[in-house]
Amino acid sequence: MCGICGKLEFDRNASVGAPLIRAMLDTIRHRGPDDQGFYLSSQVGFGHARLSIIDLNSGHQPLSNEDGTVWIVFNGEIYNYRELRTFLLAKGHTLKTQSDTEVIVHLYEELGPQCVEKLRGMFAFALWNENTKELFLARDRVGIKPLYYSLNDQGIVFASEIKAILADPAVSRNLAPEIVDRFLTFLYVPGEETLLKGIRKLAPGHYLLAKNGKAEIRQYWDLSFRKPAESLSIEEAETQLSNLLAEAVELHMIADVPVGVLLSGGVDSTAVLSCAAERTNKEISTFTVGFSDAGFADERPYARLASETFASRHHEMTITADDFMAFLPKYVWHMEEPVCEPPAVALYYVSKLARNHVKVLLSGEGGDEAFAGYDNYRSMAWLERLKQVWPAGNGAASWGLSRINSLVHSGKLAKYTPLMNATFPNYYYSRTSTPYRYAGNGIGELYASDFVKSIDKEYTIEPVRRLFSKIENQGVLDQMLYIDTKTWLPDDLLVKADKMTMANSLELRVPLLDHRLLEFAASLPANFKLKGFALKYIWKKALSKRVPTSILKRKKAGFPVPYEFWLRNNFKNQVRDILTDRKTIERGYFKKTAIENLLSANSDSGRYSKEVFSLVALELWHRLFFDGEAVTLS
Repeated sequence: MCGICGKLEFDRNASVGAPLIRAMLDTIRHRGPDDQGFYLSSQVGFGHARLSIIDLNSGHQPLSNEDGTVWIVFNGEIYNYRELRTFLLAKGHTLKTQSDTEVIVHLYEELGPQCVEKLRGMFAFALWNENTKELFLARDRVGIKPLYYSLNDQGIVFASEIKAILADPAVSRNLAPEIVDRFLTFLYVPGEETLLKGIRKLAPGHYLLAKNGKAEIRQYWDLSFRKPAESLSIEEAETQLSNLLAEAVELHMIADVPVGVLLSGGVDSTAVLSCAAERTNKEISTFTVGFSDAGFADERPYARLASETFASRHHEMTITADDFMAFLPKYVWHMEEPVCEPPAVALYYVSKLARNHVKVLLSGEGGDEAFAGYDNYRSMAWLERLKQVWPAGNGAASWGLSRINSLVHSGKLAKYTPLMNATFPNYYYSRTSTPYRYAGNGIGELYASDFVKSIDKEYTIEPVRRLFSKIENQGVLDQMLYIDTKTWLPDDLLVKADKMTMANSLELRVPLLDHRLLEFAASLPANFKLKGFALKYIWKKALSKRVPTSILKRKKAGFPVPYEFWLRNNFKNQVRDILTDRKTIERGYFKKTAIENLLSANSDSGRYSKEVFSLVALELWHRLFFDGEAVTLS
């Protein structure tokens, strides 16, 4: 796990200097404090900050092939590298290290860009072919590892983090106002664009080839929901799933440093711990976090139960409201784009704790997107069934929703009643499923009139609309799982996972996002995942002999950070000061009276806490990345 950066000048007479690469590396030193390396060859320069995990003594990067004509900087882990190494040695390649990085170099020599199709793991890398003068950038299938780039007629600059790209004086800081609206619609930024014009994300499952002044992007992987596994019985599918899980966790434990497990007290992280405990004779360290205020859901008792069940050495910590607020500027700085992900703050603190004991953490991230673990999957699937029975506008629809609500004992379904007139894709464009934003009576009404003129709503939702067009003939559940795997997961959850752990020089691994496990889950019939009102049906069946019953049957808590209470109480005045400050209003996005009304409404109900948190994150982002302020909050 590392940080990478570099630049290619398209003019072969130009050169990339060491001071630039060094300046870029300085911004991402936290990603790799163990070692630092450079490769400079006239028009190209690479930089690498290393966090040593595998082959501690000889894995220095940048790394090359035998004759120095192919060079690589790599961030991530290739879990099948030993198998690939055996293949390459049989082909006559000479490997001088035991690292997974070197395998990619020689696999590229064998297969060219198609080498990415053989890699099993998480990765973002840049490879330079001196003979062909070609730059090859690639990102893993799901987007576990980040890779940003800025491309113009003069060349391309790339890095693991946006900060490193901004270290290049040739890259300007220009805001993309249409992406501000995209953020406030989704509360994260789906798609390849960022809030900075000209700085883009390489999409998951894609690679980029730059040569002779041109760049081409190609997709090498997509998640397919064709159903080859439909002929499997539930018992056969359960067995295959258990085997795939065990294999994925075993592969993700490969390391030459201590490995621990991040425990949320939920099903997925407990499943990961159970498999990890089976596959080592060493004591495993586990880590969890709780909150000081009473009256909020506390994951720690369930995490302790999991730890006791599998005999781990357990560590936990408590964070306070003051800890949360004080970290917000650093949260924005490390996330690099405003994202409504308050649990990221807790992840930062628990990662800081874990770094005192281990260098690698396993997480249960991804199980909900693979096996339908969110309440909205059930709610939306049933809403679509209701629409087929009771047409839009029919008063019976409201009765139907009330009836379902009484069956599942959830007051949340009432919010779906206004959506009976909406088509499913038009509503689900906002992954967070908040009618406040969708219905046109919320965040959009905050906008100043001049800002409204700069917004094209069709452009705002374009990345998700494009994805929907690829799966419009699939069932509703598969559509939701696909959209979330392609947007919510890489552009929100995995950003949080990477940025918060790497801020503490810690590698986070996500075995439930192993692509073979994901592909198998996608191949299963929808009713294996959502059966009646039961979420994650086959997943929980497969885990029934592993996970304690009280964890298996508990209601999903979703890492419940009590930020809603804190925003309305502990930090009510600070939030108001930030959002109604003259500097905030003069940016031209919002009407001050509308902001004040939103804050008052949230103070009464807490209903708009996501919107309020997002507006605070957006303003802090401007102050840090545009104004250059040293922001502190308390």
